[in-house]
Amino acid sequence: MASDPKKLYESAMSLSDQERAELVGLLLESLDTEEESGVEAAWLKEIDRRIAELDSAKVDSVPWSEVRARVFDISAS
Repeated sequence: MASDPKKLYESAMSLSDQERAELVGLLLESLDTEEESGVEAAWLKEIDRRIAELDSAKVDSVPWSEVRARVFDISAS
């Protein structure tokens, strides 16, 4: 196995987009060694809550183009 990061990168670039995304996820998870108790479960619960709000039309989504415009208007000030 190649131990040089540049060689690993070159090998990874031959993977499909999906395979590279999976590799990135695995590498990031390997760096996250300290997980606070219950954090993952809390995030999953929050995601489910937000999806339910969107599905029930309790909240409205904002198109990315509008969000981007707002962000750039704020940061330009």
